[in-house]
Amino acid sequence: MSDTAAEHDSAAPDETELSARLSAEILAYLREENPPIGHRLTERALAELLRVSRSPVRKALRQLHRDGFIDRTESGRYLVARSAADITHERSEEPEDPVYLRVVDDRLDGALPNRVTKTALLKRYGVTRSQLDQLLLRISNEGWIAPLPGYGWEFLPVLDSLESYRSSYRFRLLIEPPGILEPTFRVDREAIQRRRTEQRTLVESGLGSVSSAQLFDLNTRFHETIAECTGNDFIVESLARVNRLRRLIEYRQALDPERALIRCREHVELADLLLAGELPEASTFLHRHLATVGHEKAGKETGAD
Repeated sequence: MSDTAAEHDSAAPDETELSARLSAEILAYLREENPPIGHRLTERALAELLRVSRSPVRKALRQLHRDGFIDRTESGRYLVARSAADITHERSEEPEDPVYLRVVDDRLDGALPNRVTKTALLKRYGVTRSQLDQLLLRISNEGWIAPLPGYGWEFLPVLDSLESYRSSYRFRLLIEPPGILEPTFRVDREAIQRRRTEQRTLVESGLGSVSSAQLFDLNTRFHETIAECTGNDFIVESLARVNRLRRLIEYRQALDPERALIRCREHVELADLLLAGELPEASTFLHRHLATVGHEKAGKETGAD
């Protein structure tokens, strides 16, 4: 098979890649929805939720059972085996992939072109094809690379300058705090409580076992949950897009652990204000929080042009 043909074949995920992606999405669902331990997971419901056939869902469930995330009864039923907090905590203890961080740095430094092939990436990073497939799957799920129609991959736009990074925080100040005061804003108590538990876990652990990438995911999930309470799809989608664009530069602009811990404590306090129904106070608190974090992070020098 020619290199071009091989690239074409690898652009679309095979069954192994699909099963891995579905396993990750089912875990994300368990973290987000936090069903009680013992809750039944059915292939049909998950297939409808994930918009795939039941066969790859079945394989994903088997893998999650082998990994200990879900139980299986003698009759073959799958049951939730862990709480959302346990799943999040275990995920936070996974070491960060050094090759992933090299790709992040190379992309921000302009060392990678907008379009790449798997062959070029294999040579550059010295990984196996299986390792590269997992890496591309992760980056694709995070939203900063996509397969091209023919063959190869294309990096999607990201924030790569301090000026654009500052602008992202100015934009967030315009939509997030006022969003709490929108007439359609309704506190989703269960969702906010889940986010509060995650942030409280970070505070209690001292961030010692969480990577920059994982901290970013947990913190953006907190802010996006508040945005979802607005009931305004434009606010929700705009914030999600900004968060995707700033993912890479966040790894360089991340706060030192002591300051990051303070911001996690503020997340807990903000959640408490929302749960208490003190919306004007929550809006003011969120504005001060974003302004402070934006100043702390955007005041740091970055290697990007």
